[in-house]
Amino acid sequence: MSRRPPPKDRSPHDTGRRAPIAKTEARGPFRPASPDLVALYGAHPVRAALTARKRKLLSLYATETALPRIKDLAQAAGLEPRLVDARDLARRLGAEAVHQGLLLEARPLPEADISDIVSVSGVVLALDQITDPHNVGAILRTACAFNVDAVIVTERHSPEFSGALAKAASGALEFVTIVSVVNLARALDELAERGYARVGLDSEGGESLSTIALSKPLVLALGAEGKGLRRLTRERCDAVARLDLPGPIKSLNVSNACAAALSVATMRLG
Repeated sequence: MSRRPPPKDRSPHDTGRRAPIAKTEARGPFRPASPDLVALYGAHPVRAALTARKRKLLSLYATETALPRIKDLAQAAGLEPRLVDARDLARRLGAEAVHQGLLLEARPLPEADISDIVSVSGVVLALDQITDPHNVGAILRTACAFNVDAVIVTERHSPEFSGALAKAASGALEFVTIVSVVNLARALDELAERGYARVGLDSEGGESLSTIALSKPLVLALGAEGKGLRRLTRERCDAVARLDLPGPIKSLNVSNACAAALSVATMRLG
């Protein structure tokens, strides 16, 4: 007499006992990738999304070790965490992802427009086709720390606002207004009409950011490493300034340059 095969969805290690929060297989719980699905992983991005609640939260996965970090926040957000193994998360996200035992599947943040920018600090960043997710994530983290009013990015040649970028942003993605535009030059014109001074940042800039005339509201434009600001972006800037650095190397990684520029600008603007 042949044995009945076990159900396909049962783990071979299943003992039949039920835990308070069921542990699930990697194939079963995770949603299939799609343009309207964002994967946020790591303690800071997940906690920030659960706290801010600016996007629709779909499913939360946690290892037993990580669960206590987010259990209360998940309950407040109306989510029931699903227990998974770290191996499951590695298969879902890739071995290089530093997930810290947490994965949140959610919808993208609501889109914002230039008209939605509310001037509080009086400073906006414009990123001219910066494609590296780690650089953009680090810039968002810095922008959040300096209370920047918004970060403007180009619709094309910008990274996805999830995954590695969200991890590098360390939660800032949920708290910084991000405006995606088709034409950055036109967006800078629109900001000028609203009274913004436009200053581009370039290591070969003719004036120093430490001495150039600055006023609020201000938009700082940063270009991608290597190619820098595009011609039309430079032409829309009222001035192109450099950072005066005391060492023999006169240029910085764009995310570090952003941090230094915001430090100089905010101290000068008061």
